[in-house]
Amino acid sequence: MVDRIKYLLDEGDIPTTWYNLAADLPPLHPPINPATGRPVTRDEMAHTMPEPIIQQELSTEREWEIPEPVRQIYAQWRPSPLFRARRLEALLDTPARIYYKYEGVAPTGSHKPNTAVAQVYYNKQAGKRGLVTETGAGQWGSAVAQSAAMFDMSAKVYMVKVSFQQKPYRRSLMETFGAVCVPSPSVETAAGRAVLALHPDSPGSLGIATSEAIEAHSTDDSLGYVLGSAANHVLGHQTVIGQEALRQFELADDYPDIVVGCAGGGSNLAGLSFPFLGAKLRGGQDVRVIAAEPAACPTLTRGTIAYDYADSAGLTPLFRMHTLGHGFVPPTFHAGGLRAHGMGQLVSRVVEDGIMEATAVTQKRCFEAAVQFARSEGILPAPESTHAIRVAIDEALRCKEEGRSKTILFGLSGHGHFDLTAYERFFAGELDDTILDDETVEQARQSIPEQVWDLARAAK
Repeated sequence: MVDRIKYLLDEGDIPTTWYNLAADLPPLHPPINPATGRPVTRDEMAHTMPEPIIQQELSTEREWEIPEPVRQIYAQWRPSPLFRARRLEALLDTPARIYYKYEGVAPTGSHKPNTAVAQVYYNKQAGKRGLVTETGAGQWGSAVAQSAAMFDMSAKVYMVKVSFQQKPYRRSLMETFGAVCVPSPSVETAAGRAVLALHPDSPGSLGIATSEAIEAHSTDDSLGYVLGSAANHVLGHQTVIGQEALRQFELADDYPDIVVGCAGGGSNLAGLSFPFLGAKLRGGQDVRVIAAEPAACPTLTRGTIAYDYADSAGLTPLFRMHTLGHGFVPPTFHAGGLRAHGMGQLVSRVVEDGIMEATAVTQKRCFEAAVQFARSEGILPAPESTHAIRVAIDEALRCKEEGRSKTILFGLSGHGHFDLTAYERFFAGELDDTILDDETVEQARQSIPEQVWDLARAAK
């Protein structure tokens, strides 16, 4: 008899609503307009968001209805499979039961289309003809490019320069869908030119690319601006992942003791874990949630909780979050999707409140775990996902040491088919393990303006 590996749902099981964790938490601290020192108004938000997204961003309702056109597109890859990692369990000789929710089955190979389709749909409904955005490793840019093509819209993507250079096939994928991809920092915007004037060889950062995208959007009213992580509405859109996983664990007659997700801005982590956290907060079964972030960009484990900008040029409102400082430019490690100086407000809040844990892991240990996973389970993980795999393996080995069986769920947020140069460098022994020294962390923290520190203190 064949042991069960896959737990599958059909199109009728695609969630009809997105889940909003804010409904089950104390009130969040509002974003602040730095010019006024007051909470951002709906009219100010309307400069970059269609009305339905504004409603979601500010909402304390537990559920938001998913429009039928969005669910119809979801049906091309959702529900995504839940796998039991039996071969990995055997390799580790662990009593733990290991599961992973695999988002690499989406057309562009990651979880990002879950929110890209929704945001593009709302911008199309608002009459926009095209879109502009930023991307780190390119998963988000690819998802926007694909979604824009589905809704007959143009797309321009500012891609962090080091990822633009490391991942040429991501760029080619975006161009296949009809998007224009620009390495950031660029000479196209004042924000980009300012960075290049000071640092001509800047590798770029997600904060810089965000500044460029927002500036480009501000010059053309026909363009919509979309973002791939951190914002409340983005994290909500991703909860289709965890909602499906809850139903799949019913099929498995099991329930996770531990849920692990990689952490950059927070979308994959939130999408998987928030439905489980919400169930726990409403009196359901206990679950331990771990955010796995890179040691080279340790936003949750070494950042400061403060009001800060989401971009490097200070064009966004101020958000209360874990931040390394908006002037921080992370080292050029391969998990480009995790090179963000700030974390989403909701993820920051649950870590601050002790509802979620955070740990930082080094690059080479992540790739070692990825190779173990690939050789046992047959899927090449994205560099971002390797962080979750590393922590899941560490927890499974702890179960072995302690002689205890636990159920571990991790998010395999995407495949690594466009990241083979990273694996090539790993096998050649060319990857390094950057761990920030205290001086670098303190210097980065200085980019948080003093008046912002005052706001953070006042919000406590």
